[in-house]
Amino acid sequence: MNWVRRSTGRKRVWATALIGAVLGHAGAPAMGAVSDLPAGSASGLPVPRFVSIKADRVNVRAGPTRDHDVTWVYTRAGLPVEIIAEFENWRRIRDWEGAEGWVYHSLLSGKRTAIVVAPAKASADFVLLLAKAAADAGVAAKLQPGVLGIVKSCGGRWCRLVGSGFDGWIAQDRLWGVYPNEKVE
Repeated sequence: MNWVRRSTGRKRVWATALIGAVLGHAGAPAMGAVSDLPAGSASGLPVPRFVSIKADRVNVRAGPTRDHDVTWVYTRAGLPVEIIAEFENWRRIRDWEGAEGWVYHSLLSGKRTAIVVAPAKASADFVLLLAKAAADAGVAAKLQPGVLGIVKSCGGRWCRLVGSGFDGWIAQDRLWGVYPNEKVE
């Protein structure tokens, strides 16, 4: 899979709280509107916030300068990441596995994407993508956890997710890349 980080061989410290971060959005603010968040000191935009990787090759560094070591490299554009801090033109990001590092701001995009995550105690191997934003709607597709899609909109409970060969509505809590109750237009 080309969305996996490539290590540069240096020791990394993982702050992986996968179950908490991915399934429960541990530490994520309950959001009604992005404007409820404090603004970042460098950009004036809310922090934390979700963005996506812009390029097919993005170096993630141990600190916010080019003098810091590259700790790993993302090799797929479009992956969602969460900006958790800002320092001048650098953004501290967290990925869906809980790993953190620093990326230069121009390597990130405001385009919203998300990764499909399975329920905590999943009895099925798939997450349903529905034809409408309603629990009783017809099934448009069955997506495996880990599928990447573009977030077109979210209403607080349902998000419209589009990707290669699918377009439909998914329960918002089945996505990493949007906050619980967040509205995306």
